[in-house]
Amino acid sequence: MQEKNFITVALPKGKLFGLSAELLKKVGWTAEGLYEKSRKLIITNDAAKLKFIITKTADVPTYVEYGAADIGIIGKDVIDESGKNVYELLDLGFGKCHLMMAVPKDKKRARLEDYAQTRVATKFPRIAEKFFTAQGMQMEYIKLNGSIELGPIVGLSESIVDIVETGTTLRENNLEEIVTIMNSTARLIANRVSYKLKFERINALVNDLSKILTAK
Repeated sequence: MQEKNFITVALPKGKLFGLSAELLKKVGWTAEGLYEKSRKLIITNDAAKLKFIITKTADVPTYVEYGAADIGIIGKDVIDESGKNVYELLDLGFGKCHLMMAVPKDKKRARLEDYAQTRVATKFPRIAEKFFTAQGMQMEYIKLNGSIELGPIVGLSESIVDIVETGTTLRENNLEEIVTIMNSTARLIANRVSYKLKFERINALVNDLSKILTAK
């Protein structure tokens, strides 16, 4: 676990970083040099007893579960896919997107069930499998880390399961959304032990953030 008097915060690189840092700054949780293009991976505010670690999006739940970070901010989709044992404290409301299944427009089938026993390319095999199993569908899952849309185009898979914000990438690649699997926003998460040992500071943060979000 981290130093008793410090709170360590895991923030994700990429789209959520700026919004996360901006929100935390409003409640006084910040540090000099905490900006997106900083090359530092650890940024400390000794006066406020705060330490920020900047990591890849998919790794935030891992740092929090194992106590390398006391709290973190990350999308609900990443939390569910990681399967990590963390407390989900607050829906922060930003970073809205949804996870969906899409297929090539010219190969669209009449019903969702008609895609049973086909291959799905995705960054989210855990969430996808849970969804399709609930529909009574057995699928073959192909884990990809980037350019998921390529899957059906090159014949690797019949469909994709991926995150969508605006749908522009789908349209540009002649893909059509078939079904929404889940909606996602950024969440504040905490390590279970840290939440007990540092309850006062973490709970105060939750309350302060809740007031700001309610005011919005």
